[in-house]
Amino acid sequence: MSPQLDIVTFSHVKKSYYLGENEIKALKEITFSVKAKSFTFIVGKSGSGKSTLLNLIGAIDSLSAGNIIINGVDISTLDDNALSDFRAKHIGHIFQNFNLIPVLNLYENIEYPLLMIHEEKASREKKVKQIIEDVGLQGLEQHTPSQLSGGQRQRVAIARALVKEPLLVLADEPSANLDSKTSTEILELMIKMQKRSQTTFIFVTHDRDIMDVADETYLLKDGVLEQEVLEVKNV
Repeated sequence: MSPQLDIVTFSHVKKSYYLGENEIKALKEITFSVKAKSFTFIVGKSGSGKSTLLNLIGAIDSLSAGNIIINGVDISTLDDNALSDFRAKHIGHIFQNFNLIPVLNLYENIEYPLLMIHEEKASREKKVKQIIEDVGLQGLEQHTPSQLSGGQRQRVAIARALVKEPLLVLADEPSANLDSKTSTEILELMIKMQKRSQTTFIFVTHDRDIMDVADETYLLKDGVLEQEVLEVKNV
C-alpha cells in the first residue's frame, strides 16, 4: 500500500489581529500536516484559535507569516481572485449555524456551489439529485431552510459541501447547535460520506467525547498546536 500524502501543510504559520494598538496573537508559529483522505480533528476550548486555523485552511482569512500548501499549491502566494477560485473549486464548508441561503430551497442551496464554478446544467442536476439521495433528503427538494429541522439543515450543509467533489471539507463545530441524538446522526453521516467520497475532512470542535472516530486528533491551546498526535484510529 502506498503511503498517504499530505494534502495540507502548515509551515511556521502565524496569525495576529490588532485591537487598537494591541496585537492579539491568535496562532503562534504552527507547523503541521494533514493526510489526504483522512478524518482529522482539531480540538480545543473556545478562544483557542480553532476557527482561525480553519479559516486559514479555507482561504477565508490571510496569514501573518509562514506558508500554507494545499494539494501542492502555496495558497499564501495567491492573489484575491486566484484564492477565490481555488476556494470555490476545492474547498467545502460545513458551519455551526448551517449558513444556508434562506430564499433558496433545499435543491437550490445544494446546487449553488456548482453554479459558482460554472458546472454544466446536466452535470449539476445529476450531482444534486445523487447527493440528496445520499444524505436522505428525498422529497424535500422544494422546502426552504425555515421549513427544515436543525438536523435536516445540517444534512443540506453536508450535501452542499460535498456536491462539487472538493479536495477538502472543513467542518466548524457542525453539531454544536443540535441535540445529542441528532448530533450523533450527523457525525455518523459525515463519516459515511467521507469514506464514500474519499475527501479529506478537517473537523474542529471542543467536544472531546467524539475524538475516537478520527484518524488523527490534534490539540490547539492558546494559539499553539500540540505536536503530539493525541489519538490515532487503527485502520
